[in-house]
Amino acid sequence: MASTSLTFSPLHLQFPTQKSSSKPSSTPLRRPVIVRPVSTSLSEKSSVSPSPSTVKPQEPLAIREIPGNYGIPFISPVKDRLDYYYNQGRDQFFKSRVEKHQSTVFRVNMPPGPFISSNPKVVVLLDGKSFPVLFDVSKVEKKDLFTGTYMPSTKLTGGYRILSYLDPSEPMHAKLKQLLFFLLKSSRDRVIPEFHTSFTELFETLETEMASKGKASFADPNDQACFNFLGRAFYGTNPVDTKLGTDGPTLVAKWVLLQLGPLVVLGLPKLLEELLLHTFPLPPFLVKNDYKRLYDFFYSSSTSVLDEAVKVGISREEACHNLLFATCFNSFGGMKIVFPALLKWIGRSGVDLQTKLAKEIRSAVKLEGGKVTMAGMENMPLMKSVVYEALRIEPPVALQYGKAKRDLVIESHDAAFEVKEGEMLFGYQPFATKDPKIFDRPEEYVPDRFVGDEGEKLLKHVLWSNGPETESPTIGNKQCAGKDFVVMVSRLLVVELFLRYDSFEVEVGKAVLGDAVTLTSLKKATF
Repeated sequence: MASTSLTFSPLHLQFPTQKSSSKPSSTPLRRPVIVRPVSTSLSEKSSVSPSPSTVKPQEPLAIREIPGNYGIPFISPVKDRLDYYYNQGRDQFFKSRVEKHQSTVFRVNMPPGPFISSNPKVVVLLDGKSFPVLFDVSKVEKKDLFTGTYMPSTKLTGGYRILSYLDPSEPMHAKLKQLLFFLLKSSRDRVIPEFHTSFTELFETLETEMASKGKASFADPNDQACFNFLGRAFYGTNPVDTKLGTDGPTLVAKWVLLQLGPLVVLGLPKLLEELLLHTFPLPPFLVKNDYKRLYDFFYSSSTSVLDEAVKVGISREEACHNLLFATCFNSFGGMKIVFPALLKWIGRSGVDLQTKLAKEIRSAVKLEGGKVTMAGMENMPLMKSVVYEALRIEPPVALQYGKAKRDLVIESHDAAFEVKEGEMLFGYQPFATKDPKIFDRPEEYVPDRFVGDEGEKLLKHVLWSNGPETESPTIGNKQCAGKDFVVMVSRLLVVELFLRYDSFEVEVGKAVLGDAVTLTSLKKATF
């Protein structure tokens, strides 16, 4: 989770064609081009596939100089930061530069800039063709780039560089990622029942609040349910029954703020916010005691996982700090963003979609003897599609970074660009996953987009997990270790919701992290 706010205003981004005024290199690169058909619309599927002999080879793309510049040191990075946060906002910041440069690849300064980041210069990649280079660890280095052009103090993580900040070439990367695979495997039998327990408590809380107030905020009950579920599923311990009580989500929020403060807007007066969050890092001592409470909970609750860590050559202390980060920052942080987004999109889609989901889910569960199972969820194509579509249109990790390991040529849809070794590459994922040259109606939430064979072919362009949805995390890549876990719990939320309710209605506002969702109607299941 390298991003903060996932509230995106609708955009109709037009990807430019190459202008005739752009000057190609005097020595254009000639490379063989492999043409692969890309399906961009579920509704416009051709009934006849063209013969391979009718597909004409494309001409190699001409090398174009990367447009844009970094301006005047200090002054230009600060100006770009003010545009990004206040004058334009994030989406318009990128859209305006695409229009100015007539290119989805360009140079710019990325926040936070002075004095938190020593070097804000990046090459921006905003289309679905150039963006995936950020996943190729043979071409880009990922060392200390999890949060972008700056790295939070290791005092916030016990003095250790956590797995998220390690490049796969570093020896501890494989050991720590393997430990997370062990955690996921050892807890797999607890996930479905503990999710049911924790989210039944959530639904009961929402129903009580709606009965007394006529509506219910999803935020705090969801945070508590997610945190309790992760403790129960991963470590066999309900945090509420320990010294943490119900404080877990609040402690995590304060700790995360100190790490992501340079990337967020809290709505404070601009000058105060600039000085407090975007110019100087907040001191780690502000959350020292809070972090100690979290650490003590994880250390006492994860004995078997820490034992496994020692076997593979990781100290118990380093392992515990990594388990805390993976659970609180990665997993809890991801669920805190994805779950409200799911309710938003499904709620806005109306009763027709909700009725279809309820029928599909209940029929599949009935065939499994009334139990929610992995096999049963695989037989819910619409349910799976609505989850993938939410991850496509509003990916929980919006910002991706990588540093070129060598001189590279990167291609957009319209041109090729030379990048030098050591240059920082940056991708804004919501533009890449709403690329109109890949997706039909890219700005719309299309619930059945990924249903059927043609829909499933588009999954390779769903990139939320630091890699394509069609690929899997390994110890040698940087794809999220919990990729399949996040997809599964997102599916479980939709399943549990429609086993209990026929329909629901929502109001949606903005939150620091993701959407602020308020439920205004919950209709109990009637069939």
